Amino acid sequence: MFSEELRKYDWDDVTTRIYAKTEVDVRRALIPGRRCDIEDFMALVSPAAEPFLETMARLSRRYTEERFGRTISMFVPLYITNSCTNSCVYCGFHVANKMKRIILTEEEIVNEYRAIKRLAPFENLLIVTGENPVKAGVPYIARALDLAKPYFSNLKIEVMPLSTEEYAELRHHGMNGVICFQETYNRANYNLYHPRGMKSNFEWRVNSFDRMGQAGVHSIGMGVLIGLEQEWRTDITMMAGHLRYLQHHYWRTKYSVNFPRMRPSENGGFRPNCIMTDRQLAQVTFAMRIFDHDVDISYSTREPAALRDHMATLGVTTMSAASKTEPGGYFTYPQALEQFHVSDERTAAEVEIALKATGREPVWKDWDASFDNTTLISG
Repeated sequence: MFSEELRKYDWDDVTTRIYAKTEVDVRRALIPGRRCDIEDFMALVSPAAEPFLETMARLSRRYTEERFGRTISMFVPLYITNSCTNSCVYCGFHVANKMKRIILTEEEIVNEYRAIKRLAPFENLLIVTGENPVKAGVPYIARALDLAKPYFSNLKIEVMPLSTEEYAELRHHGMNGVICFQETYNRANYNLYHPRGMKSNFEWRVNSFDRMGQAGVHSIGMGVLIGLEQEWRTDITMMAGHLRYLQHHYWRTKYSVNFPRMRPSENGGFRPNCIMTDRQLAQVTFAMRIFDHDVDISYSTREPAALRDHMATLGVTTMSAASKTEPGGYFTYPQALEQFHVSDERTAAEVEIALKATGREPVWKDWDASFDNTTLISG
């Protein structure tokens, strides 16, 4: 399990190594065609790489277009419950927050699906829940997946970490992918942000990615929450190492990464320990693409419209659009408390027009379970 692998890396030591990188190290990592290792990644996210941002952007664009063409895969998230038993100090769904807890009924879930389909021809749906295994556990999630099948061809979930057997069970209900944010890889500080509840178990969460791989999940999404740790470079380097580990052990799986920056309205008084600038977000995006040509890089509607449009030409390959972060926000409860306020409030049609203006091609459907069952016959 990755938790054991992670013990080989000391947080402070990795931080020191990142800040020790030089111009020579950066230039080496930027050699075209080089297969970068984790030391190269450290150089690319280090302060020493900041003068090379334009070079990194050009290389990132080249690798992205070689692998993905000019397509942008579009998806939409749906929060089906804000019921949660965790005490994450930065989250609006904190168990102690005085708010109306919503668990959508089957009828309400279907109404949300229908409302989403009226927005745009979305085929990639991300089902999101809080972490409440008693009231909204695996049977509830499985039913939501079953209900989604007539409306969407590609179903992913962002829910509490599950067992290998539970991930395998949900695959039988149409689940194709799982997204899970580790939030931070700093084991020493993890419980400062997650003091109680299921999420307080660092090992259970970080090892959930192994369990996904063991269950044969087709697509795994990763992310750290930018703002928890002052040293975001260290957190993202740890995630890059985790990505390489997973690719080695579960090589049939497709991977994606995300770098969500904390927004003030989501954290209920928690003050982020760092603010990542737009240039720094661009730097880490380029670094990840140069480090791994095949990984999907996703930007959500947390990010402003102009930045999303620009980065779609330089390394980003997946985007959400028209997102609502409150349960039932598309139809049932449009005024409910959102988990975080989106920055890009454009309609899906407006996002599509803007992406096409940059030369990108939005793709509403890019995978189907039947693809895995197709037999290719050569003759």
